[in-house]
Amino acid sequence: MARSRLRSPLPQRHGLDPVRLRTPDSGPWRTLHEHLVERLPRVEPERITEMLREGRMVGLDGPLGVDAPFVPGSFVWFHRDLPEEVPVPFEIGIVHRDDDILVVDKPHFLATIPRGRHIVETALVRLRRDLGLPQLSPAHRLDRVTAGLVLFVVRPELRGRYQTLFRDRRVRKVYEAVAPVDPALELPRTVRSRIVKERGVIRAYEVPGEPNAESHVELVEQRGALGRYRLGPLTGRTHQLRLHLAGLGIPIVGDDFYPDLRETPLDDFSTPLQLLARTLEFTDPLTGHVRRFDSRLALAEWPAS
Repeated sequence: MARSRLRSPLPQRHGLDPVRLRTPDSGPWRTLHEHLVERLPRVEPERITEMLREGRMVGLDGPLGVDAPFVPGSFVWFHRDLPEEVPVPFEIGIVHRDDDILVVDKPHFLATIPRGRHIVETALVRLRRDLGLPQLSPAHRLDRVTAGLVLFVVRPELRGRYQTLFRDRRVRKVYEAVAPVDPALELPRTVRSRIVKERGVIRAYEVPGEPNAESHVELVEQRGALGRYRLGPLTGRTHQLRLHLAGLGIPIVGDDFYPDLRETPLDDFSTPLQLLARTLEFTDPLTGHVRRFDSRLALAEWPAS
């Protein structure tokens, strides 16, 4: 059965889709329980038993019991147990909404999509739940600690068209940052380097070699020892702007990763990274019209005059 036609028998919970598993085409397991215990090593066997007993795991024909046989090539749906999360005490601002897209101002400390320790306390899950948009999906992502504009797609059939804009670098992005001022630094300038991000390693780093990351850096305004910078990422590497400013000797205020790693508790919202996704501009793939969206947020270290 085609994936696109296979509907989950379980509804979303807290704005989250259920997990879907397909069993192997063959195997030594007598029961589904035996297979799931091996398939889900991070879940206690007792918890799997409990979920099956409570009817929380379902197939196409309904709930699956503890003694349900292993059926090759079948599908199982269930909702994972959610981790305990620290509520992020900031609202998501709606910048634009129509039948096709939703553009929001994501606050600092709120992840864009569920990942790791951040599941319910994410922009995607909150927006699905609060706006009643169960099929909402992101066209791109923004770091958890970065605030500003994120574009979501309302209709699933349009997701690829908007995601392709970001993938093919056809979206003009402008960021704003607050960082120290170095009078000896010649600006504006374009920074190019090779950035590597390894799976399982929380920081990215620069290495010798052909550049794969490019950022335009411009000092817009100065107040004392700090400056407000306009940043134009021409590529989209992980932590690119943060790495490039740190490499120039002007790390972004509030950066706990670069140049030095500092551990901050998840419930500490006192020192947000002073980085804001200020502008998104692109030619709409549906209408052919140029669209521009500007954030309504301001960085704490650079309040409006």
